[in-house]
Amino acid sequence: MAASGDGGGEHRVCMRPARHGAPGGGGGGGKASAAAGPEVVLNRFVRCVALIERLGNALGTLAFTWATVVLLGGYSKDLSLKDDFWFATAIVFLEATRMFTARNNRQDYQLFFNTRGAFRPAGWNGLIMVLYFFDVWTWMIHMYFTVILLVVMVIILSSGRLLLGLKLHIWHPLRRATSLWSPLVAILLMAPRLSDSNSDDGRYRLTKWIVFITLLVPVLLVTISRLRFTGIIKLVDSALGSRQVIWRRVITNLCMIAALGMQTFMLQVYLSMDLEWIVLILLCALVVVSFGNFQIPAAVLRIVLASLGLQHKYKDDEKNLAASLRIFYGMVLVQGIFYAVAGMLEYFSFIPRRFLLHHGGFRGQWGVESVHLYYAYALEKCMQDGVLAPKKISLSNFAMDSLNKDSSKNQLYGIRMMHSFLQQREPTKAQLLAELADSADTVARIIRMLDWKRPKDTTIRLYAAKVTAELAKNLCVATFPGAMKFVSALLDDDSRPKRGNPLMVVTDDEQEEERKDPFLNTADSQEQEQGVADNQDTDNLLETQTSSTQQPSTDHYMLRCWKRTLELLSTPKEQPATDHDILPAVALTIIENLADCDEENCVEISNTPNLIPKIIVFTRYRREMNTANTEAQQKIMLKSSLEVLQRLTCIDGEIGITLRYKISKHPFLVRNLAEILGENRNYQELKMLAAGILRNMAVDGETRQDDIGRIQLTLTRLMQAFLNAEGTMSANLDHLLRKVAGQALAMLTMESANNCLFLLKDPQFISKLKTMILINDTKYIYVAASLLRNLCLHARHELKQPDLKELSHTLREVLERIIDAEGAELEILIGLSSQICKVIPKDFTRELENGQIKRRFVKRLIHVLNTNTEPSAHCPGIRRVILEQVINMAECKYAHCFNEFRMTEALSMVEQTLSETENYRLFLGDAGLMEYSTPISALLANAKELI
Repeated sequence: MAASGDGGGEHRVCMRPARHGAPGGGGGGGKASAAAGPEVVLNRFVRCVALIERLGNALGTLAFTWATVVLLGGYSKDLSLKDDFWFATAIVFLEATRMFTARNNRQDYQLFFNTRGAFRPAGWNGLIMVLYFFDVWTWMIHMYFTVILLVVMVIILSSGRLLLGLKLHIWHPLRRATSLWSPLVAILLMAPRLSDSNSDDGRYRLTKWIVFITLLVPVLLVTISRLRFTGIIKLVDSALGSRQVIWRRVITNLCMIAALGMQTFMLQVYLSMDLEWIVLILLCALVVVSFGNFQIPAAVLRIVLASLGLQHKYKDDEKNLAASLRIFYGMVLVQGIFYAVAGMLEYFSFIPRRFLLHHGGFRGQWGVESVHLYYAYALEKCMQDGVLAPKKISLSNFAMDSLNKDSSKNQLYGIRMMHSFLQQREPTKAQLLAELADSADTVARIIRMLDWKRPKDTTIRLYAAKVTAELAKNLCVATFPGAMKFVSALLDDDSRPKRGNPLMVVTDDEQEEERKDPFLNTADSQEQEQGVADNQDTDNLLETQTSSTQQPSTDHYMLRCWKRTLELLSTPKEQPATDHDILPAVALTIIENLADCDEENCVEISNTPNLIPKIIVFTRYRREMNTANTEAQQKIMLKSSLEVLQRLTCIDGEIGITLRYKISKHPFLVRNLAEILGENRNYQELKMLAAGILRNMAVDGETRQDDIGRIQLTLTRLMQAFLNAEGTMSANLDHLLRKVAGQALAMLTMESANNCLFLLKDPQFISKLKTMILINDTKYIYVAASLLRNLCLHARHELKQPDLKELSHTLREVLERIIDAEGAELEILIGLSSQICKVIPKDFTRELENGQIKRRFVKRLIHVLNTNTEPSAHCPGIRRVILEQVINMAECKYAHCFNEFRMTEALSMVEQTLSETENYRLFLGDAGLMEYSTPISALLANAKELI
């Protein structure tokens, strides 16, 4: 991590350039933000609403100043106490309240005078509030202060609505109690009016009570079913099952509608009220219930007071007062209009929010909540800064700000949004990566989340691991001390039972048992489940409607519009959890991505205590163990661990040597890999990974001889995979497995006579290698040639006559290929021809003479010596194998041929350009591996002496 600037400068994350087109750490935040993201439509809408509200605030401040300084200060004696004085005073108090809450308490301002939430859909819960309204009104309708009663009820209803909307802990019991008991109380409030109807005949009164009881009993049963008692919960679960929330909602709503119909009928019968007036009162009650705060009522009050004030007439000598009042009322009128327009415009914010939901990658209920939170965030940002101030509002900033808050809910939404954005295409992914590159604190917080082990933080921890896996592709983890320990801790979150030696450990079964709280089904979880169920039910309804419109006439414009509308109103279904969504599997992905990113990350991996043993543990596929992980999850962890180990064993340089040493010293690894190679199922990909690990570890001599070679089952399984590959999953995988297994055998037989002798126990082994060379298949020819070379070099005395005959049959193909091959392939072929020349010199001489390629062959050797004066890392021993070929041919009386083509000059050039590189069989990075026992200088001296 590097700090830009001095002192409290902005910190940037040390990140490598992103692969596959993603930006790296050097891009900064400005470049990525230039591209328009999916939130641009919502941002424009928010800026429009904020601008209108800010204009209303500005006019309100001017009106307040004008009223206090000009009117009440300069014309207080001239204002009429009948109207203007009280109008001005009311408006001043209204503006003072707004200004006080806006400046001193943001929560109060949002509660009373905020445009966001000024209108809130009444929903089905609004029916209960409207029923309350009618219940109380029918009680007191005979009184003479009906208008005052209506005003009081409006205030009570709106205040109750506001208080229930507060996000305070002290209101949680109130919200719970209201949600539970309000339907039942609303029905019970109808009883006094029924008892008061003494003028009814007995039959009519009985009918009303029957209807009342018919409504009361279902609501009472629904209320009882929601009580948190174990017996009731079990009874309801057995009766209604998983659809109980939907049935509760349907029964409650139907009863509320029937109760409203009954109240309407009673108003018509007892008060002789027209149905039009009842409907109007019902609509007014619904509007009142829909008020989210006092912004709209206050705006209406401003418009009414200003309109009444502008209608006043003034005397001729009151021109200044009249002008001042008209200016004042005009500002208040426009302010009220602005607030009303902003409130009505904000009501339609669901359109850009739904657009963002569908185009921003959000899914499920959490996606809906995330969009709502982002809308509130964007509006608050626009209201905080100046009108002309640049506003950096984006989904990436919102996700990062949410992540850095202390609320678990915000942290969960923030980390889930980051994960969703990183799964998308540009520009959202690029923008987030650029923002994270400029925020080391946020990345550090994400990494610290990996160590959150509290049960309630499980989901946050999982998504933090997923985000870290994406960031690990370009992240230098060394800049975050302790990060690898957190990643290592994720591997401990495995459900497999831990076994120990009974002589070494003491277990306490009571401490190991998981304690479950029977009261975990709290009100919050019930409400959340209810909301999710409601949302899923809505989605199903919309899907049914959509499918019903898919008729032959769907090409019609109106039907297409209707279908598009239904899609916009629906909520994208959340992707179900997969078998990859387990912490150990994600941790292995993190490690693999870190290893791919940077060599310094490999140093951190190597230095992390017990990390490599934890990875190797997953290479054992324990089907017989009764674990909480499914077989698919175990296979995923097995595959992931193999991929990580294969990546770590092919690291270049000194750190690669260290990693291979630590990995090879694990006592169970080679045996686990042998078991994987012996699987009877179609596990070609896993077998290929296991063979690749063995191949990579075999570059070390001690590992090749002691750790792998001593477990002969490993060699047997590799031979089976190489010689008898029969798979059904994929032909490409079959070929890859066969080639990698052959490469592993080739590495294991280098400088290992024991391994070579073990392979020769198969009497058909050399014959099969010969076939691979003669069929001219480039997939295996060089692997087979390398194996034959090693067998001739280290098990020459064990080759039988049939083996030598098979070897002789390959010679012509090898010599022909040497003429055209280049690079490492040429080095392998010349190495094989050199050993054939030494093992069966007569056959070599006969093939060289009869084939009439002697001159071309010798000229080819000299040409390669002259053109490879600077040995490369991918084929460092090409001049060495040519020197071996020259020595073996010189021993076969070909020295005169070499002199004819000026071999001595070529050897002199080799002597002048000798390199230490040529003393190693292969290189990984700058590290030379498999050093030859005989230096190339000794071979050169021997060749010159023979020639």
